[in-house]
Amino acid sequence: MIMKFQFIFVSLFFLNFLQATVELGVDVLFSSEYSKVVHKKKVGLITNQTGINKNLESTIHLFQKHEPCTLAALFSPEHGIHGSSYAGEKVYDSRTKRNIPVYSLHGDTRRPTKKMLEGIDVLVFDIQDIGSRSYTYASTLFYVMEEAAKNKIPVVVLDRPNPINGVVVDGPMMQDKFRSFVGYVNVPYCHGMTIGELSLFFNEEYKIGCHLTVVPMEGWKRTMSYKDTGLQWVPTSPYIPEQDTPFFYASTGILGVLEIVNIGIGYTQPFKLIGAPWIKAEEFARHLNEQKLPGVTFLPFYYKPFYGLYKNKDCEGVKIMITDPLRYKPIAVQYLVLGILKTLYPSEIQSKLSSLDQKTKKFFSQVNGNDEIYSLLLSEKYIAWKLIEYDEDKRQAFLEKRKKYLLY
Repeated sequence: MIMKFQFIFVSLFFLNFLQATVELGVDVLFSSEYSKVVHKKKVGLITNQTGINKNLESTIHLFQKHEPCTLAALFSPEHGIHGSSYAGEKVYDSRTKRNIPVYSLHGDTRRPTKKMLEGIDVLVFDIQDIGSRSYTYASTLFYVMEEAAKNKIPVVVLDRPNPINGVVVDGPMMQDKFRSFVGYVNVPYCHGMTIGELSLFFNEEYKIGCHLTVVPMEGWKRTMSYKDTGLQWVPTSPYIPEQDTPFFYASTGILGVLEIVNIGIGYTQPFKLIGAPWIKAEEFARHLNEQKLPGVTFLPFYYKPFYGLYKNKDCEGVKIMITDPLRYKPIAVQYLVLGILKTLYPSEIQSKLSSLDQKTKKFFSQVNGNDEIYSLLLSEKYIAWKLIEYDEDKRQAFLEKRKKYLLY
């Protein structure tokens, strides 16, 4: 009986494994005419633990065994080459067991230096992004493209899915004065583009002038969230453990900067919860659900964080339940939560906002891409729909602008 159960389990696992309907850019690179872009070249590979093909083979290993190109150097983004470092943690240079240098792009520099690029013929980028402007992998790609252009080194981007999907576009645009590593380009917070499409947008809209090749996926459709691809998910960083977490990162991450409520960090549900000791779960859920945002239901939830904000304190709040991924608007959810919190618990919110230091206020504005959101939050009584509708005209203009960069 045990053997039969094990056989069924293994069979189901491999059935799921074989149902992948998407060929990633790295799969296409090594099985098509695109391979000529690395033929007999010394390759600098920008990657991390997410750099795998559909069969879970590491991109690093694929390049090491691919003849006749040479893997000359590795470059790691925030969280490091293995993805084990926490957000903002400095990552140091290192070497692989084969003595290949691993240059950190989240240490003393966030850009590849001229010395790092010596002897490299082509730079290849293969990292899974999560579809939110503030997630720094896209900024790293932009920096790499700028430095590659200066040093006349071609760049190849191996495309990967936007794990949210390619349809949902939501949130404010980014004003130039708030340009930073957590938001380097003027796109909506949720842009609905793949990393390859973003690279095309970067190159033309910002006139980088990089010699750019995007190796596209095969089989990916804009309506697909990550679970629809049949691909296996590798955590992109310590707090993005599951394939649906990118939806929730975009739904509570900005709110988390203010440290007013716990957002599941320090519990088993990162970014999926909103809670505090002073929230009443049933009341909070009822008011949120009365607003009838499409694609979402708010479930009353009770929990006790293991660490972080409100550690070991009984919290009440809600768990965000996505009912329709194609209608779900992550930033609208986030701003609705802020608005309802301010309406129901004004003294707690005002107290927290008035005690924020300048560094936190600046960071909040940087991830929003403007300081108007903070001003509205601070000064207006009923803010939810004002925040949700903010920059709507600019989002519509962006949808038109991005059309020529869409590959799928």
